[in-house]
Amino acid sequence: METWNAREKKLVKMTPRTYVLFTLIINGLAPWGIYEWLSHSMSSVLALTIATLVPLTDNLVHLIRHKKLDVFGALMLFTFLLTLVLVSMGGNEKILLIRESLITGSVGLIFLGSLLLKRPLMYYLVLRFLAIEGFADNWKYPYFRYVLRLMTFVWGIVLVMESVVRVIIVNHLSTSQFLAISNFVLYGFIGAAILWTMVYRKKSARRLEQIKLHIV
Repeated sequence: METWNAREKKLVKMTPRTYVLFTLIINGLAPWGIYEWLSHSMSSVLALTIATLVPLTDNLVHLIRHKKLDVFGALMLFTFLLTLVLVSMGGNEKILLIRESLITGSVGLIFLGSLLLKRPLMYYLVLRFLAIEGFADNWKYPYFRYVLRLMTFVWGIVLVMESVVRVIIVNHLSTSQFLAISNFVLYGFIGAAILWTMVYRKKSARRLEQIKLHIV
């Protein structure tokens, strides 16, 4: 029988792409699938509560094994718990329509709030998903810290703005009109943020290398 240590070593040897896929399945796809499966045979609140146990368990295991909280897993768990609260509150049709926006807006506020901490949220997300050699060591460079704080700020603002825009339009459009354009608003904001991140990341990486060469 394969020991726990052997299984753990296999996880450590995962490629970054496989690791990202594994994390998304455990913290995103699995809870969603469980919720969809159970919601047909029980109340939405109970189904969502059970689905939330998956990322909760994953976070507890990570905390016990590594003595620190997994930032991405905690973020996913927060969104599920917030969804659970919103579902349990019920509400009118408009509340149901902007439920996703309330979640993205809350996540945006977490991004912005992390700017008050020693390291912003973007630092932990990059550290979790991108196998960049020497990434943590770059924290000693002021420009590197500036880049990560700026990226955290931009993503926080984008998520909050998306939430605000959809809250505004839900009060000025009919339900059918809102459903027709709401996803364009969501993907428009997220797409713009991703595009900016890709361009800015390449530009800032080149400048960081120049700074390192200048120091040497």
